[in-house]
Amino acid sequence: MVDVSADSITLEMLREACVSVRCSPLDVINTPMIPWSQTTLPLNNPCHIHIKLENMQRTGSFKIRGVANQFARRLKGGYFVTMSAGNYGKSFAYACKHYGAKGKVVMPETAPTSRSVLIQSLGVEVERAPTPRLMDAVNRSIREHSMTFLHSFDDPDLITGHASLGFEILEVVPSPDVVVVCCGGGGLLAGVAAAIKLSGCDNTKIYGVEPEGACTMYKSFIEKKPVGMDAKSIASGLAPPFAGSLPYELCQKYVENIVLVTDEEIKSAVSTLYRAGLVVEPSGAAAFAAVTNDRIPDTNGKNVVVILSGGNIEKDELSNFPD
Repeated sequence: MVDVSADSITLEMLREACVSVRCSPLDVINTPMIPWSQTTLPLNNPCHIHIKLENMQRTGSFKIRGVANQFARRLKGGYFVTMSAGNYGKSFAYACKHYGAKGKVVMPETAPTSRSVLIQSLGVEVERAPTPRLMDAVNRSIREHSMTFLHSFDDPDLITGHASLGFEILEVVPSPDVVVVCCGGGGLLAGVAAAIKLSGCDNTKIYGVEPEGACTMYKSFIEKKPVGMDAKSIASGLAPPFAGSLPYELCQKYVENIVLVTDEEIKSAVSTLYRAGLVVEPSGAAAFAAVTNDRIPDTNGKNVVVILSGGNIEKDELSNFPD
């Protein structure tokens, strides 16, 4: 990974990455953003909410944005390896197939088997490992097979690619009061926050949302440095073994706070969204869960944006959620 600090991430860099994402042959979608009032979702919050539908994105999540920028800037052939619970791995495999590159995804043993099967179906090798040993497996692949590592959340090209989502939000709501974003390793939160703040929205408050059992960024904010933990959550995509260093720096600079939701609240959010016709995976529903459970302060009468970050959930998984 290139050694980049938060202070070196400029608006010009983010805009260049946005152009790269929009021109990518991977066909990244400018996803819809709809007012909550135009859905059948229950609304108990007296505020004006827009929902950004990244669950409708190419490969089913926001991850393709960062992948598009990574491959545009650094693809030189060869053999790539990454670690992912599913969504980044799916986008990574999709890109490898498009570009004719070889790839390997190291996945946590807790990730759904269906996601491993899907990634393998795109022609990419999968290795499963205990969450605390993911980087060990990656480093072994690099050492033994001379693979090139593409990080799934702590990478400047990835983060600046994710910033394209922030610019799309501003095209619809030019001055949001509050933006609520899910947070795992922190790449999406960092990119969206940087795009919004560097675009001049000084008064916008940006909140990251993590599961209680996988709160590496929350703990990092408390300890004033990136930390790891034995992360466990139904939202496996939000449960990396550690918070990213560059995401942490950017979040410290641009994010108001990190709030926590329970797995039960995430489950309820997935079910509520599904009843309204929106298929959203647990990791993609965390921000929605935070809003509906009043975790975000001072939203009365405000313009609030909530990102539904992914929709990769199988029918058999949905059966485990309450009606």
